[in-house]
Amino acid sequence: MMKNNRKKLFHIIAHYLVAALVLGQVAATIFGGSVEIVESVRLAGWILLVISGVFGWLPVYELRSKGGVSAGAGFVNTTVLVDSGVYSIVRHPQFLGGIFLGVALMLISQYWLVVVLGIPVVLLFILAIIEDDKQSLEKFGDDYRDYMDRVPQANLAAGLLRKLK
Repeated sequence: MMKNNRKKLFHIIAHYLVAALVLGQVAATIFGGSVEIVESVRLAGWILLVISGVFGWLPVYELRSKGGVSAGAGFVNTTVLVDSGVYSIVRHPQFLGGIFLGVALMLISQYWLVVVLGIPVVLLFILAIIEDDKQSLEKFGDDYRDYMDRVPQANLAAGLLRKLK
C-alpha cells in the first residue's frame, strides 16, 4: 500500500513538474532574450508543434471510443487494450506528443533557456513511457506483451514503416 502511495505521489509531482517546465519553455519563448533565428529550424519546430498536437489529442478520442471506458470515467481508465488507429503506430502517442512539444519549443525559440527547460521535459516523458509499459503489462498481461512485440514504444518512423509494409 505504501509503495502505491509513493508511486501516486511521484506521478503527481512528475505531472506538475512537466507542466511547470513546459510553461517555462513557453514563457521563455515569448519573453526570452534576443537570439539569431535560423528560419528553417523554426519552421521545423512549428511543424513538430502541429504533430505534437495531433499525437496529444487524437489518443483521447481513440481511448474514449475503443477503450471500454465507463461513462463519466477519464479517458485513461480503459478496460480494453486499444491497438488501432494511432496506437497501431506507436504505443505511447500522448507521451510522444509531449516529447515533440518540448523539442518543438526548443526549435521555435532557439533560446538556450528553452533548451535547458526542455531537456528534463523529454527525459520525464521517456520515464513516463517506461513506467506506462510496466503498468500496462500488469493491467493487460500477455495481450500487452504481444502488442509490445508488434508496435514500437515511441519510434514514429519505425511505426510508420511497419504500418506501410
